Amino acid sequence: MEAIVLENISKRFGTVRANREISLVIHKGGIHAIVGENGAGKSTLTKIIYGMLSPDSGRMTLMGRPVRLSSPRQAIQAGIGMVHQHFMLIPDLTVAENIMLGDERSRIFAPLGIENTARNIAGVAEEHGMHIDPFARVGDLSVGEEQRVEILKLLYRNAEILILDEPTAVLTPTEVSQLFDALRSLRAAGKTVILITHKLDEVLRVSDTVSVMRRGRMVATRPTPEVTKSDLAQLMVGRNVLLRVRNPPETPGRTVLEVRGLTCRDARGGTRLSNLSFHIRAGEIYGIAGVEGNGQSELLSLLWGMRDEGMICSGSALLDGVSLLGKTPAEIGSLGVSHIPEDRLRHGVVPAYTISENMIFGRHREKMFHRFAGFDTNGVDDYTREMVRRYDIRCDTEADPPLSGLSGGNQQKVVLAREIGRPGLKLLMLAQPTRGVDIGAIETIHRKILETRDRGIAMLLVSAELDEIVALSSRIGCLYKGTIRHEFSTGEIREGRSREQEFQKEIGLHIT
Repeated sequence: MEAIVLENISKRFGTVRANREISLVIHKGGIHAIVGENGAGKSTLTKIIYGMLSPDSGRMTLMGRPVRLSSPRQAIQAGIGMVHQHFMLIPDLTVAENIMLGDERSRIFAPLGIENTARNIAGVAEEHGMHIDPFARVGDLSVGEEQRVEILKLLYRNAEILILDEPTAVLTPTEVSQLFDALRSLRAAGKTVILITHKLDEVLRVSDTVSVMRRGRMVATRPTPEVTKSDLAQLMVGRNVLLRVRNPPETPGRTVLEVRGLTCRDARGGTRLSNLSFHIRAGEIYGIAGVEGNGQSELLSLLWGMRDEGMICSGSALLDGVSLLGKTPAEIGSLGVSHIPEDRLRHGVVPAYTISENMIFGRHREKMFHRFAGFDTNGVDDYTREMVRRYDIRCDTEADPPLSGLSGGNQQKVVLAREIGRPGLKLLMLAQPTRGVDIGAIETIHRKILETRDRGIAMLLVSAELDEIVALSSRIGCLYKGTIRHEFSTGEIREGRSREQEFQKEIGLHIT
């Protein structure tokens, strides 16, 4: 049976045609993946299905009935629910309270009946393998558990169609497996799942059908068993894509960064880093693998001069013999250090600023951008156009629009171009450089990272993507509870590339 049928759906924002005459059939009781590059129109399409946006033209049929949804409330009443990439939960409320919020099902002045609701929630959770304590405070849950709460919230509202937007972006490998088990259980119960993701391996692993969007159009819909990762990548980008960039042997030089015995405790006395030691040489990439929350953020914050208030640290971090600890980001930057943060919207860009303004953000004092007492606007514009060309940033450079108008992948390329281009660069620190980025942009970013390494720059790479760590790193340190639990050498990594699954499993033993 057809759960959703879309016919010639179009949506325009000003001069941008986000969706162009899209027709799509989503069958009941299946997992249907929708993939595409950043800016391909996936989010616009799912927002139309969920009632957050109204199409300019076209029609939608739900379970055989024509519908026109004008709000998420109408969509929920029609049996459609959506789990957004950024969860919408209240940390101070319990699981049951969050799930009931807005749908209390009690008469005015009558008790809420939380006990009965909690029992029902626990039963549904157990049925689909989403074990959770209904009375747990949401602020105390892991990211994977929070996601289960969001899914249970939809089931509590009797959703038959569940839309999941980038559901694995911040999950650990174990949590991803648990999520997929839950999705398969929902499918077996007759639910329909629409999965929006950049991760093609996951599409092949869990979906029944996959649709590919490119530049606002639906270019293909295939049964998942009939396509390969290369097929999907080519359909998404419109050309052959290197799924793993060529990584020639490195020629490391002198030690640039040396971290010795770094130990840090937070204001409450909790240990964030414990006797952490490693070094990075010029012309090599040192990758840090590990489940997020084991000290990665604290390490990068310390090395970039953004120590949390109340953090007490000992040990050393030396750049060419000069201590980085206690210095400000500006002082550290002047020593030849550059940083690509894990959250670009909070720490890397100002979305309301133009592309050219973001391209020199933090570099605005450099002489190359000045003429006499002010900015050399022509020089800044020329530099921006050159970076846009060199990094394949898709935007209108003549109009110089706000950065917020670019897709996430293109925003990340702006950050990468700006930080790699800093004069006198010695050390580049990258945190989750391809998070939320499509496969075409990943190819560009990986290629630029390796080109930078080959210029003799020392690089610290922190990523939750094990494929990325293995593909790019010269050496890998497995971080667990704030310390390097095991370090893999270049030879082991290269051997591992020929026996990928075994090598990644071996790394996994040291990071979980």
